[in-house]
Amino acid sequence: MTGLRRLHMVLDATAMVCLAGLGIVPVAAQQLDAPSVIRQIDAAVRTRFESVAGFTVREHYAVYRGQDIGVPVAEITVKTTYRKDVGKSYEIVAESGSALIRKFGLIPLLDNEKSINQPGKVEQSWFTSANYEMKLLPGGIEHLDGRDCLALSVTPRRKAPNLIQGTLWVDAKDFGIVKIEGTASKSPSMWAGETRMMRRYANVSGFAMATGARAESNSFLFGKTVVTIDYRDYRIELRPGR
Repeated sequence: MTGLRRLHMVLDATAMVCLAGLGIVPVAAQQLDAPSVIRQIDAAVRTRFESVAGFTVREHYAVYRGQDIGVPVAEITVKTTYRKDVGKSYEIVAESGSALIRKFGLIPLLDNEKSINQPGKVEQSWFTSANYEMKLLPGGIEHLDGRDCLALSVTPRRKAPNLIQGTLWVDAKDFGIVKIEGTASKSPSMWAGETRMMRRYANVSGFAMATGARAESNSFLFGKTVVTIDYRDYRIELRPGR
């Protein structure tokens, strides 16, 4: 080994130690060990649950039918309140469009969200290895929404309308969820065809919180139906000491 090459290796190693001490390790130097990544995802989900005592958020739901995605046929805006020991509750603050679609489409959707977020049941919807078989996808770091992310294929361990088979993206630094996209593992009703789902998340007060969602289904009876959800104005209450 030449003296110059040995010097380069020493400098590279020194830089790595310094960056690691700052909590910053170059992407090329990271070893993407799948079991470790999955454990970190599980830990991030658990930490969010244990740290967030409650929150409020304004959610806007819109339904589009057929090929016209410019004008919703029904809309509803709710103030959502979540308490860890209670679950979710909704206060309708505005609604418009088809009363039929709101009654038989959007209200049941809110009721389902209340049901799956009840204490003792909410864990069944988490994106964790207890509910999903996860596989780290090749390709290393991906850039998504201005963040360095890791992508994993996810397959539910049981079938349910709220469990998605597809791709999960997590932040490569804190392992918080950034995006989930795929198909519902079970159709929400006998009348709906395959339902494609997507939800995006942002870091709010240090935790992954949903910012937007979209579900699209096609059926022989109703044709194409798209539901979008926009989440705004989070107010998060952390547990003492968190």
